[in-house]
Amino acid sequence: MMGRGLARALVLALVPALGAAAPAAAQVADLVDRTAFRVCADPGNAPLSHQDGSGFENKLAAMFGEKLGVPVTYVWFPMVTGFIRKTLQAGRCDVVIGYAQGDEMVLNTNHYYVSTHVLIARAGSELADVDTLTDARLLGKRIGVVAGTPPATHLARNGLIAQAKGYDLVVDRRVENPAGDMLADLQSGEIDLAILWGPIGGPLAKGNDALVVTPLLKETATPRLFYRITMGVRAGEDEWKHELNSLIRRNQAEIDAILMEAGVPLVDDYGTRLKPAG
Repeated sequence: MMGRGLARALVLALVPALGAAAPAAAQVADLVDRTAFRVCADPGNAPLSHQDGSGFENKLAAMFGEKLGVPVTYVWFPMVTGFIRKTLQAGRCDVVIGYAQGDEMVLNTNHYYVSTHVLIARAGSELADVDTLTDARLLGKRIGVVAGTPPATHLARNGLIAQAKGYDLVVDRRVENPAGDMLADLQSGEIDLAILWGPIGGPLAKGNDALVVTPLLKETATPRLFYRITMGVRAGEDEWKHELNSLIRRNQAEIDAILMEAGVPLVDDYGTRLKPAG
């Protein structure tokens, strides 16, 4: 998960805006439980994480637990304000699987994937081949965007925000589903185009021949639309971070395979090209 407003930017994305960091001085003891892979996760954040184990972050957790030779356990908490404080910082779990690089609430591992926001259009529509937010065909169109995310800034700059339809960023996904609502509105014709964080939009649209997903790889203006996604651990637990870094490095191909199978668009470290399969 990134975050959500990426995540995870984001959401991505991304997790960075969802809590207040505890003082560094309080993060002195290694609280990692070596008898289990204890994961902090949102119980209803599909397609990233879900209490039924169907999310791609659940599959990554299962793979890491297997490599460590320990069972996977979860502390479930909705990714709203206080998520990190009430889970990871409280010592109830030891890792957040998806977290945007650079946020100060956690100690980041090395990134294990990079993704970007995507455009989702109806197949066969005049917008199906749009691949940049500066395309003149977007003028006058009703575009769905998650409020407060980087694409909303791009829409405003390009004169597209007045007719855009906003969807909430920070919600309890057990009772609200902004991404699902956006795609339903797209298919019904309520909006003409959807913009979502790739690790959400890609998997949700995968297998739906009525939708076309296009990663945003050509945007050069700020804010950037791609994010490096890490795992988050408690400040000061450098040994645990290094152990996870080693697992990421040794199992990158398997990680990529899980993400690509889920439909996550993987891009290079600069967000300019898709990462090849295999």
